[in-house]
Amino acid sequence: MALETRVWEALRTGNAELDAALLADHFLGVYPSGFATRQEHCGQLSEGPTVAAYELRTPRLTVMRDDLVLFSYLAVWSRLQDGQPQVSEKMYVSSIWQRIGDNWLNTFSQDTPAS
Repeated sequence: MALETRVWEALRTGNAELDAALLADHFLGVYPSGFATRQEHCGQLSEGPTVAAYELRTPRLTVMRDDLVLFSYLAVWSRLQDGQPQVSEKMYVSSIWQRIGDNWLNTFSQDTPAS
């Protein structure tokens, strides 16, 4: 939960360096808008924060191996557009975190809009 929260904080504060530090070089994001690489995920912060507020609910952790976990949850959040918070959205997120060397890195994330 702490690692996933750091990714959201990077989006909320516009901290591309923190975002990059949490994503593996081979990161793949699967979003309603399409696929995203690590560079594309971090690139969205080139003009500043993209998230106004967020809350992570109903977390679930699945241990796949000692060095590999699946973390899923419901995100309730609002975009930041032109410096203004937008209408709140909900989506289910599943992220795969892998221990690589001494660090846990996000290797995969998929967002599914909640109905």
